[in-house]
Amino acid sequence: MSHSTNEPPPPTEEWTKEEVHQWLMTEVKVHQTYADRFLEEDVLGDYLVAFVKKDILDLGVKHGPAVKITSYLERLKQGSKYESGFPAYVEKWTKEQVNQWLLQHVKIYGKYAERLQEEDVSGDCLVCFRKQDFLDLDVKSGPAVKILRELHELNNKPEPTLQSTPPTGAEQEEAQQCLKPQPSHAQALATKQPESLNKHESKKAHSPVKKAPVKEKVPEKEKAPEKEKAPPKEEPLKLQALRAKRKQSDGITVLLLQKTLEQLGRTDLKTFRFHLRHFNATQHEPIAQSKLEDKDNMDIADLMTDYYGSKAALQVTLEILDKIPRRDLVNDLKRNMGQLMPQCPSKEVLRREANQGDKLKNLLTCGGNSLDNYDRFVVIVNKSSPEQVEYLQFLNKLKLFCVLDFDPDSAVPGGLCHSYRETRVANLHNPSQYEGQTEAVMKNLNLYKQTSWVFCNGRHDLASESNRELDYKNWLRKACRDVEQLVSFICKPEVLLRGRTLFIFLLLSPVQTEKDPIFDTYKAFYKHTEEESIISICESQSTFEKWRDLIQEKCDCDITQQSVYELTLSEVNGSIMALGPFNQSSGRLLPSSGSSSVVLKQKDEDFMTALDILCLNQCENVYEENSPEFHDFKIKVEEEFFRGGKVKWWNFYFCDKDKAKSFIKRDKYENLKKMIKSQSKDPQNTCVLLNLFHDPGCGGTTLAMHVMWDLRQDFRCAVLKDNALPKEEVAIQVRRLMKLESDKPSPVLLLVDDSKETENAHCLVNCIRKAIVEDCSSTTVDDAPNGQVIILNCVRSHSPKEQYRQHSTTQCQYITKTLTKNEQDDFEKKLQELKETHKKPENFYSFMIMKSNFDKKYIDGLVRNTLENFDMSTKAAQLFAFLALLNTYVAESEISVSLSEDFFGMKMIHWREDNVLDRMKPYSNFLIIDTVEEWGGYKGIRILHQSIASASLEELEKSYHLKVSEIAMAMLHCDLFFRVGVVRHRLMLSIQRMLIERQRKKDGDEREAFSPLIDKIRNQQGRQTVQDIFVKASSQFVMSASIPQALARYLYISERDFPEAVKWAEKAKNIKENPYTVDTIGQVYKSNLKSNIQSEKQKKSCNPEDLDTNIKLAVNAIRAFQRAQELGNTEDEPEEEAADEDSEDYPTKSSYNVFGYVGVLEITFLVFEILSKLPFFEDGDPMRKRYLQSFLKQTIPITNVYKEDNEINNRYIEIIKDHERFLHNLKTEVKEIFEFFDCYFTYMKGNNSGEFDSKNHWTICVHFKKYVALFCTSPEEIKKERENNPKLNLKMDIEERRLFLEENHADTFAGILQHLDKSAEEMESITEHYAFLQQKQQYINPKQKTREKINYILSNIILSLLKPTSKYVKRYSQLSALLLETLQDVGLGHPFPDPYYLALLLFWPSSAQENTEIRTYVTAIRKSSRKRLSTLFRKRSTVAHFYLGKAGGLGRLVPKPKLDECFGRLHRNTLAQLWRNGDIFKEKEIISRLHRVTGTIELGEVFANYGKLRLPVRPAFIGGIRSGFSTEKVSFYLGFAIDGPLAYDIQYEN
Repeated sequence: MSHSTNEPPPPTEEWTKEEVHQWLMTEVKVHQTYADRFLEEDVLGDYLVAFVKKDILDLGVKHGPAVKITSYLERLKQGSKYESGFPAYVEKWTKEQVNQWLLQHVKIYGKYAERLQEEDVSGDCLVCFRKQDFLDLDVKSGPAVKILRELHELNNKPEPTLQSTPPTGAEQEEAQQCLKPQPSHAQALATKQPESLNKHESKKAHSPVKKAPVKEKVPEKEKAPEKEKAPPKEEPLKLQALRAKRKQSDGITVLLLQKTLEQLGRTDLKTFRFHLRHFNATQHEPIAQSKLEDKDNMDIADLMTDYYGSKAALQVTLEILDKIPRRDLVNDLKRNMGQLMPQCPSKEVLRREANQGDKLKNLLTCGGNSLDNYDRFVVIVNKSSPEQVEYLQFLNKLKLFCVLDFDPDSAVPGGLCHSYRETRVANLHNPSQYEGQTEAVMKNLNLYKQTSWVFCNGRHDLASESNRELDYKNWLRKACRDVEQLVSFICKPEVLLRGRTLFIFLLLSPVQTEKDPIFDTYKAFYKHTEEESIISICESQSTFEKWRDLIQEKCDCDITQQSVYELTLSEVNGSIMALGPFNQSSGRLLPSSGSSSVVLKQKDEDFMTALDILCLNQCENVYEENSPEFHDFKIKVEEEFFRGGKVKWWNFYFCDKDKAKSFIKRDKYENLKKMIKSQSKDPQNTCVLLNLFHDPGCGGTTLAMHVMWDLRQDFRCAVLKDNALPKEEVAIQVRRLMKLESDKPSPVLLLVDDSKETENAHCLVNCIRKAIVEDCSSTTVDDAPNGQVIILNCVRSHSPKEQYRQHSTTQCQYITKTLTKNEQDDFEKKLQELKETHKKPENFYSFMIMKSNFDKKYIDGLVRNTLENFDMSTKAAQLFAFLALLNTYVAESEISVSLSEDFFGMKMIHWREDNVLDRMKPYSNFLIIDTVEEWGGYKGIRILHQSIASASLEELEKSYHLKVSEIAMAMLHCDLFFRVGVVRHRLMLSIQRMLIERQRKKDGDEREAFSPLIDKIRNQQGRQTVQDIFVKASSQFVMSASIPQALARYLYISERDFPEAVKWAEKAKNIKENPYTVDTIGQVYKSNLKSNIQSEKQKKSCNPEDLDTNIKLAVNAIRAFQRAQELGNTEDEPEEEAADEDSEDYPTKSSYNVFGYVGVLEITFLVFEILSKLPFFEDGDPMRKRYLQSFLKQTIPITNVYKEDNEINNRYIEIIKDHERFLHNLKTEVKEIFEFFDCYFTYMKGNNSGEFDSKNHWTICVHFKKYVALFCTSPEEIKKERENNPKLNLKMDIEERRLFLEENHADTFAGILQHLDKSAEEMESITEHYAFLQQKQQYINPKQKTREKINYILSNIILSLLKPTSKYVKRYSQLSALLLETLQDVGLGHPFPDPYYLALLLFWPSSAQENTEIRTYVTAIRKSSRKRLSTLFRKRSTVAHFYLGKAGGLGRLVPKPKLDECFGRLHRNTLAQLWRNGDIFKEKEIISRLHRVTGTIELGEVFANYGKLRLPVRPAFIGGIRSGFSTEKVSFYLGFAIDGPLAYDIQYEN
């Protein structure tokens, strides 16, 4: 490449191969060996510019020189020369000096330093390294970043002193052993075997731990420069002796090889040379062809021994012979090698390593200092002795996923399992319990949350035949399959992520033979996971030798480097216990009574799996806080939070330690804190629900945790981290926290984060109330103030201020995206503080967004700059677009890191989250990796802030014309996201939520018609795109009924395409028939019917066929609604799938409630409307209206209806006759539904989602008015009928009274009860009408007579309470006599509870008199109500309409509306809340009016005591009585409900 000064050098593409060689030698300055490789392979300039690092490595160039060449080549392409940014002395370092610098100054794991030295990384190569180059050499992210940082810091430091060390590799070790017998070749090869080209090759190539390699033999050319740099010193005598010994060994190897090669024929020898020339399964590059030319067998044997070393040369020969294939020669060579083995005892190979403690540490931490490197550990252990168990305490420190125990005595006292369970929680399982669906197994066995201890060969603590220990033969037949299935389950990537779990074989006793269950288990793990993920810890060296030999023989692998065998169990225990993470030296403390504190034991914390407990001394004494490690940790945690990560307790701790840099206090901080403390002053309220409504991403959860941090001295604080756990179990854990280590209960503050609906938390409140009073027999009245739980419920809302106004303002707060002036000043101050400690805090985007007061211009500018040149064809852009879509439309959504790695096609063995972020450049500055707590915790990647995600979608659409529909469709086409697996399941749920989950309207409680995403696509692109997305989603979510159900809703609501909507609704029902999918079918038909009615109003002419079509639609709709209600009445547990729909349209997941009945009502009145428009039923004509009324009442047939005789009317009559049975049943069915709703709204306690009941109530009232107008004749019409039919006056009078009662909702028992809060005049009129009917009883049938007599008694009772002076009020004695007469008639088996309810009201005993018959009526009302109202009781509790007061006679009945009048000052919702939680009974207005009944609790039942009379009473509230069946004296207020007497505010006398 020499050119004259005037002549410019030719372009690189025109270089000859000689010029390429010259450039490598003179410019890049690589060793001639490597430059020669380019020459040999004819690399011209034109080819060179296309080379990347992998191509250079494929030439046999080692990694160090390859990186250097790549770096120089990149500059060459750019037309510039390479310039180093590091001190000149660094480039002069040899690879040995680089090794010394890494070990002595950077202090990285020796394995990594050794790896770099093996790859010829000298100083001039090191300065060219980037992070990815280290990762390619299996150096983990942490050490790689540290090396680069230290390298850059050399610019600001003096040249480091590198201590030259004596030989530390194989030569030194062998020198120390030179006087001992020489190991055989086979044994020597065991320390480092070149990997075979079978399936294990890739695994071994990535092995995280390798033994120091044998000193390689290199060609003289390569040795020469090193000799020039470091002239040889005089060698010690031992080293000289070693070299002599090695020379002798090499001679033996050459003879063995020569003898083997001589047995090869000419063709086989040619094939052998070919494979040798291309053999690259060792750390050496292949032998060049030029060196093999004209070589005979002796020369080849000598060359191989010199090039590879004697040990490796034998192994290379074996592998090539196996390929040819010449198995006969392979066996001969192995036999000849084996004959040399007696020359050296096996212990020579197992010479003690310099420090097996360090080796153990490195195996467990991958070169770090903390056990956190692995997410989980799986331990496989065989039989132990009681003496060993005391040295196995380190198991308590490991994050155990499971233990596979082959010791049947492990669970008995003195056994390992028994010892573990003394301080930690472990659930005892057998292998067969791991069979089944992955998610079901994980949930049922409580995996991740508590250790699973699996007995793999019997349990002697259980005295049953099935649990006895089996001999090997029987174990193989009966248990082996279950254990193999267990291993297969554990190794699934969706259960334990690859590279994040370490499998430890803990051999506490020898494995003598391959016929041992634990050896079969090793083979199962070997088959399902990588070798480097399995280590062995052996109790002695002899145990290890047998174990190693078995594995080497059967699995063809050497486990020496993955084993610890020379440490005692005491040393193993001490070494592991010394590793981080460190527990708090003082123990974790909780506040207790009297300003004291107690220690939170690890075992207690293990039991409380749902809670993240905040301790008094949280974060204290964990780190040495003056250490650089703590400083780095602090910077990292703060940076994660301010970038957009979730707040951690550490963030508050750091601010507490540095008072000058306090945590930002939001303006609502003091309000929230005062609200919590004020609630704690009420000693009677055992559980209080407080709501904090907040905009997404505005710091609501952070505010709640900030307040909790500052109240940790006053409360035992915890965050509910597992919302999937049943509420009853959470309540038990909360109770455990309350009573932990203390005789007196302590108050608890529980944070429930991101609950979508406040009503869901009410269930938790009730469960906690019930749990608190359980097991509290020792609790005294004085303890009551402490026994309280306050739930702080953080509710994400799109209209937090509006929701705040709808609730009791004393029990809720709100926070929005708008910062106050004070808050803006605080954020500005914090930014200045961050500038002092962090580099570029302006890149903390989440913090900066809040500081800018969510300024859209700032966010848009940020997004525009980052998304510049966005290219959707790249994987990184696609994944970013998917995240933007998910994070915009689904709260708390992410894509797991492991799934992202799969998306990029990254074959990861070790955990490298940074690799994904590197792949995501240039978008990675918008991304953060969080830990997701579900399923044992995994890493998920998301966009920093929801506003960034939303702005990104806008920018993609605006600048790159990429619509959300295209992103959604691309996501749905990515099959990877929809394969089986727990992590994928969570992503699938997020995608499904994005498509179907609807938001509340800002101006009310109703929800939008569609999810925000679908609504946007509908507005932008219309039906076809929406339908395409749903159809594709349906093909991915094949087992989900929600997708076709949502499509059906879209089609009938938006597109009015009813046939297509029915098709998809039916498909949803076929996937899963539940109340919600069937209801959707009814809704489609209803909407179709309404649409037809509306369009027919526009028509001028009548078409009888429309009537036929509409009645058929009505039939189908009613059939669907009836089926939906039937399913709703019989469902015991909520369907998981149902949650998709009922969480949006229905009040709770546990109940379809009464929507089927409402649907039937709506359809029926649509039919009535259709009929009323027919020419002969037209409602404008009173006579025609009477015809319709009479036809529906079945008093006249349709053929008797007067009509004009024409073709249209005749066709109408034919159609009606076809559907006559259906039409005749409508009135009866409607009347029954109205009576049902009378009971429903009268007897049942309202649920926490009152808006649904209110909506239903309003709908039913509207239809009832229509019913009255249609079927209840007006007074004018009745008068006219009287005149026309004077002989029917009495019948008309009776009918008139009944129509009045029906019209005023007073013809049923429940309807009369509803008049308790209406005017006395209306009630007086009702009683008057019933009095008339009582006088005409001889004209009434017996069944109706009994019913009306019961109603008459009730109307008298209510009238006496509303207007005691009314002339229609009967005396108490008269009513009693009338009721006794009725009770004699109906007996104790009446199908309705009404007469027995009256018996409770009139005959309930007092302290002065007993009524022994009352107990009979209590039993009768319970039995009758259970039979009549069972479907209601399954979902609701009953409510009392009367309470027992202090007066006498009828005056002792106190109606609930009268009590409500005492609280007219309170808002309606506040009063309802007082009734709901029972706090109303603490009010003096109630105490002064109600009588407190004394009684007992026996065997868990409450009794009211009147002398010797004991009457059973049901507690009104869940948790009203304690468990334990303790017999106690109690007192309570008494209420009368339709299913019997209720006890309110139960107080224990002791």
